Amino acid sequence: MSIQTYRYNGTFELESGAKLENLEIGYHTYGRLNEAKDNVVWVCHALTANSDVFDWWKGLVGEGYFFNPDEHFIICANVLGSAYGTTSPLSINPATGQPYYLSFPQYTTRDMANVHRLLAAHLGIKDIWVLIGGSLGGQQALEWSIIEPERIKQLILIATNAKHSPWGIAFNESQRLALNADATFNNGTPDGGSAGLKAARSMALLSYRGYKAYNIKQHEEDDNITDNYRASSYQSYQGDKLVNRFNAYSYWYLTKVMDSHHAGRNRGGLEKALGTIKAQTLVIGIKSDILFPVEEQQYLFQHIPKAAYAEFDSFYAHDGFLIETETLTKIISSFIKTDVRGKIIELQKIA
Repeated sequence: MSIQTYRYNGTFELESGAKLENLEIGYHTYGRLNEAKDNVVWVCHALTANSDVFDWWKGLVGEGYFFNPDEHFIICANVLGSAYGTTSPLSINPATGQPYYLSFPQYTTRDMANVHRLLAAHLGIKDIWVLIGGSLGGQQALEWSIIEPERIKQLILIATNAKHSPWGIAFNESQRLALNADATFNNGTPDGGSAGLKAARSMALLSYRGYKAYNIKQHEEDDNITDNYRASSYQSYQGDKLVNRFNAYSYWYLTKVMDSHHAGRNRGGLEKALGTIKAQTLVIGIKSDILFPVEEQQYLFQHIPKAAYAEFDSFYAHDGFLIETETLTKIISSFIKTDVRGKIIELQKIA
């Protein structure tokens, strides 16, 4: 399926009060809306992913998988500020006729959720049977479920949180320091900040995986080397991969968006905000995740009224939400098929 684009004719007002004209939303859909209009699965993607969810979440979403186009109408939109088709810092600012770059207005996960709402209205979607997201995707899904509690019927939050932690913000700020240390970041060119982006990606990888994964995957067979380590080349390779498919400006703003995430802002605090969610909710944590530790998912479980909780361990740490699709399928299928509200889902019971 090719990407589609929705052009919103109105003025989109951000949480800050800033306004965006000529908003474009790039998105993918798979399958068809059934007659009852109760088969919508809306996927919110994470930091540098895109709307082609069949590509990056194989094993959970796609032909022959749990969420599939034969049964479901699956929607995934590129987030606001993304490098993949939704209005971003590389878009043209209608006031100047030039790309925004660092003059793009700052925005939040709440703004991202409101962009999804615009697309849902355009597509004629009333109710969402399942809203699912991991990491930054989970932050968006959480916001949407608070904004429109009646619309979201089932909510699945994976490796995410109610507000971004000082630990997570520190990781993001360190990456932005790398971007700003690259003199080309302020040049106002599409490839500006590429060296900084490569360094930022290298930093981020350390929070996505962990000690065990690196020790096994990047282990040296030769005890006599003193340079050119596998771990070094891996960091460089992964940095180059991101530079070749993304841009430093989108990355800078998206890390700021994660920092902004606070579901209780202007809502009377986190507990009050989470208490308004009406969706049957599944919260999933990953025991080895150092970026979004399980304490954050347990907090969501404890304060969302109709919530169930599951956790699993993964060699891949935070990245397990993208890779451990067989485990996720077992947990999610148990949640969808059984009333497990208020319960902790044990993997051994559903293996």
